[in-house]
Amino acid sequence: MSTLSFESLCLKDDDCPSPTPPKGMDDEFDTDLELDVKEESNMEMSISEVYLQACKLVGVVPVSYFIRNLDSTIISLNHHGLGPLGCKALAIALVTDMHINTLELADNHIQAEGAKYLVEMLRANFTLQHLDLSNNYLQSAGAECVAKVLLDNISLKSVKLSGNRFTDDDAKYFADALSSNSRIKELDLSHNEFCGKGGEHLGQLLANNEGLEVLDLSWNHLRMKGAVAFCAGLKVNAMLKHLDLSWNGFGNEGALSMGEALKFNNTLVHLNLNNNRLTNEGVGMLCRGLEFNDTLRVLLLAYNSLTVEGALALVNVVKNTPRTALEEINICNVLVNETFVHLLEGTCQEHPGLDVQFGGVGGFIAKKPPKRVDPMKVIQDYLDQRKLRLWDFFRNIDKDGTMQVPVADFRKAVQQSSIPLDRYQIEELIQRLDRDRTGMVDYRGLADTRKQMMRDHRRQLRKVESRQKKEKQKSDRILKTFQSAVEAVTPRGSVVMSPGGAKEDSSGPPHFSATPLSSWHHIVMSNSSRYSVTNLSNEHVHLPMLGALAPYYPTRSPAMRSYSQPNLLDDSPRSAPGQSISAQGIRSDPEMVHSKLSPTSNHLTRSRPALDAKQPVVKAKTKKAKKKKNVKHLDKESETQSVKGL
Repeated sequence: MSTLSFESLCLKDDDCPSPTPPKGMDDEFDTDLELDVKEESNMEMSISEVYLQACKLVGVVPVSYFIRNLDSTIISLNHHGLGPLGCKALAIALVTDMHINTLELADNHIQAEGAKYLVEMLRANFTLQHLDLSNNYLQSAGAECVAKVLLDNISLKSVKLSGNRFTDDDAKYFADALSSNSRIKELDLSHNEFCGKGGEHLGQLLANNEGLEVLDLSWNHLRMKGAVAFCAGLKVNAMLKHLDLSWNGFGNEGALSMGEALKFNNTLVHLNLNNNRLTNEGVGMLCRGLEFNDTLRVLLLAYNSLTVEGALALVNVVKNTPRTALEEINICNVLVNETFVHLLEGTCQEHPGLDVQFGGVGGFIAKKPPKRVDPMKVIQDYLDQRKLRLWDFFRNIDKDGTMQVPVADFRKAVQQSSIPLDRYQIEELIQRLDRDRTGMVDYRGLADTRKQMMRDHRRQLRKVESRQKKEKQKSDRILKTFQSAVEAVTPRGSVVMSPGGAKEDSSGPPHFSATPLSSWHHIVMSNSSRYSVTNLSNEHVHLPMLGALAPYYPTRSPAMRSYSQPNLLDDSPRSAPGQSISAQGIRSDPEMVHSKLSPTSNHLTRSRPALDAKQPVVKAKTKKAKKKKNVKHLDKESETQSVKGL
């Protein structure tokens, strides 16, 4: 294939037939209206003629639909089998077109070669606003070409690229292109092959883009890792309104990250999380973010593994959050119960616009089976209360003293006794004592059974503790990853994110805060680095360094200059005694500042005494106390000497 250039899409003058005027019309007078009609018809004919000539040159069959609809602003050529060469002929015809604003070329197998022709056409055509290239087998080479269009073109507003087999590396092309293009409003990247790494690039796209309003990423493979990285970009995005993430396998971990993003995002209106392997636990994590969100109106959670508990959690969030904007919740596959219906009716009275779509009434909350106490423990407690031995219980059954009794006799004896065992516990006990199914219960193994019971109980406790510990570690690890992703995608600026909106931070250097779940704090200047100065009494005084992430430059005012380094000889009453002044010139409680700066409590760390300061009163008291002790000691010695003299 020859090198592609814009000239390759332009027909030469000798290739384009020039329209000939009809005979007998040269000398006749024409009105302005007739001239305009003729010019329009000539222009339309010229485009159709150029297209026919281009089809002849590249060797493809012309599409009659295109020729018949040149007067329309929308050209739909989906499923026409154009191929790369047919796309080239179409691109040649559209180079000079100024009428068509929507071009649909889905399912034409144009491949990357056809995408290159469209790129060259869009360098000259500034009329097209909507472009559909779905299902065209573009792959990585085509993704790079389309990214060039998104980077250079100034007219496109929406692009559909669904089903083109884009991979993780291809997502970087779109992230780089849309970081500087704020004119694209709608982007469809559904039915591709974006995974965890692609989620990172797409999260970077959301963090840097300032114009995208509709994004469709359904039917990809983001999974948990991609979800965490993508939600980090969603957290700092300030333009996106419609987001489709259905069929991505987020899982509960992705729901945790999405809940964190919804705490801060204040622009998203429509969120689709259908079929993402969410359970009631994941919905609970999502609801933690919905408690702070006041913009989301539509939430789709259909075809997830939800039950009545998850449905109740969603309605309770709407009921308990007065400022919520939720108007539609779709859980159409969930069967609810009467409790949910009554709760929904009460919630709709407070929120009349709420519409919850559920599967019907007929669900139930699964009750856990009652936990039965180990039968061996019941027998042991029974014997301990009555101060009996195991032999005393079986003495009436075992007449021969062989410590073996038939199963039927054992069952009858236990049922007739006052031991609180039900039928299931008796059968469980028989299975333990007669493992080989011999029909004889050997109660000599009851002691071993008790030991085994205690071991099983301890093992079960360890399993529960280990599972809880692993779940907590996993949640902490996900939140830490989410925090790192937020810091990675956040543009440098002086914005501090907090639940419910953004605030400007003018007290310190630009920094971004992203702490774990429900523990968000504002930025404070780091005072971990300290230096010490030795005074005349050989005691160390700790002073905070002014500055945290960036060097601190004091202002020119004398007052601010005095804060950078304390003046030890200054007696001017600028600051009241017992108060310290921070780097921003704000007075604060010295004890509070000291508790943050020094791990130990020492009055000497609060301020530095002047050179002519007097000795502390405490030391003077200690000296006087020593003198008094010495005087008393001398008096006692004198008394003893006088007694000896007598």
